[in-house]
Amino acid sequence: MTRVAAAQLAAGTDVAVNLDACLRVIDEAAAAAAELVVLPEFCNHLSWYADRAHAHRMACTGGDPFLTAIARRARRHRLYVKIGVTLARAGGRTTGTGLLFGPDGELLGESDKQILMGAENDYLDAGRGESPVIATPLGRIGMYACMEGVINEVTRSLALRGAQLLLNSLNSFAIDEASLHIPVRAAENRVWVVAANKVGPLLPAGQLPAIAARLGVPPDRLHGAGESQIVGPDGIPVAMAPVTDEAIVVADIDIGLADNKVRGDGTDILAARRPELYVPLSGVTPKRRAPAGAPTLSAAVSIADTTVLAGLAADGADLIVLPELATLPIPEAVRALHDTTAHAVLSVRDAETHRGVLINADGVVGYQSQLHPTERHPWFTDPGDGLTVFELPWGRMAIVVGDDALFPETFRLAAIQDADVVAVPCSPTESWELRLGLAERAAENRLNVVAAGTAESVGLVGAIYALSPDFTLWTEWSGPFTGVISHPIVTGVPTGSTSARAIVRPAEAVRRSVSRGTDLVADRPPWPLDAMTKEAQ
Repeated sequence: MTRVAAAQLAAGTDVAVNLDACLRVIDEAAAAAAELVVLPEFCNHLSWYADRAHAHRMACTGGDPFLTAIARRARRHRLYVKIGVTLARAGGRTTGTGLLFGPDGELLGESDKQILMGAENDYLDAGRGESPVIATPLGRIGMYACMEGVINEVTRSLALRGAQLLLNSLNSFAIDEASLHIPVRAAENRVWVVAANKVGPLLPAGQLPAIAARLGVPPDRLHGAGESQIVGPDGIPVAMAPVTDEAIVVADIDIGLADNKVRGDGTDILAARRPELYVPLSGVTPKRRAPAGAPTLSAAVSIADTTVLAGLAADGADLIVLPELATLPIPEAVRALHDTTAHAVLSVRDAETHRGVLINADGVVGYQSQLHPTERHPWFTDPGDGLTVFELPWGRMAIVVGDDALFPETFRLAAIQDADVVAVPCSPTESWELRLGLAERAAENRLNVVAAGTAESVGLVGAIYALSPDFTLWTEWSGPFTGVISHPIVTGVPTGSTSARAIVRPAEAVRRSVSRGTDLVADRPPWPLDAMTKEAQ
């Protein structure tokens, strides 16, 4: 077992005060017998500057007093220390960089942030290459920072290149970092994540009230959201800090558990990927080109029953998703939609293929084959060779069939084709799939997701993940700003229910700018995509 720690702290514009805070939490981690500690992002200075020249002046340089003090403290305690700072690079460039110091005080690796957020685009320069995987006696370590965890590519690449332990330094006010974006990266890659966020003001204290008033948000919503955490490969936090106040959390973890990528059904979630299908992801993705879909759409999930299906369609449901391999013949499902404009999605076995089927009252509209062979269906040996997006009266829809829902890449393929809605007939078998996985697929791609499945002894399971019109800090909100950056509105299936309904918003899928200058799809960094389109190690 390895004892690891995540430390949260406040950092302002006084570099000396910030250094004292960093050294203090390193000492606390050492006192707790931690072998590794992760500190937040931008520990040397707030990520708010007068201009780019100011940012460059305030940035660290190799061997300066700030970094020398961190290295010496790591050596004093024989402790691995990961810290996020800004670094002054040659040619006037300034990067947000994660640094890993070893227990001898030597710099073991550095990771420049590859996708920037908000005002960072005004002052900093994005990284120009992949983050390394660093072999240590503790295990194979990968580093990333904040916005890099709001998309899937950076962490996916690290996992594909063998990382067991991912270290995330954050500088975030978003409350859905702790509830969604941090734990999902552990679960979808079956790795450990140690994440350290800020607390306290993320803007200069003297300017914060005026900036908050200009943005129309309460000043405390511009504070670091805390909740630094240590998350297991199942996506469940084993330790979490409070929302406010400087703190460390510590846990004893078995890093080797991250080498097991096999689910209960025998599927290796990395080996089952199909990199050849992801090649379209590696090209330059333009801003969305397709027109916006309908403002709203009535969506439902349902058991495989003609009476329930007919009732939902007659009551105005526009899209109804049934669980995968639903025991309902297609002709009967079509008849249930008679005299309505509803569309329904289900899946069927077709010889050695698992097909999603899109129907309406006139019959079959189209098919989508499952793309990833998994061990849950031994008969499924003939996968599809691409993802189709269907043009429907209310927008563009993709169908993600069965265990294709496990793979973030599937939904990225839908996003780059400007889908608005994704229908998912599936059979979730692990708790993270509905709680984290599909919620993140909606959030990171700006997709409405409608998922239906069954679970033994429970019956219908699933959820409807609707894009919220209140998206990010930089758009006008219909109510008070809650601190949520991108988490969808989730409508689950009550236990024992035969259906669930909710309104989704196809038109919201066009809004992909999670901050000024940061598009969730078009601005993905290119370097991780190289690893994602090659076979896993």
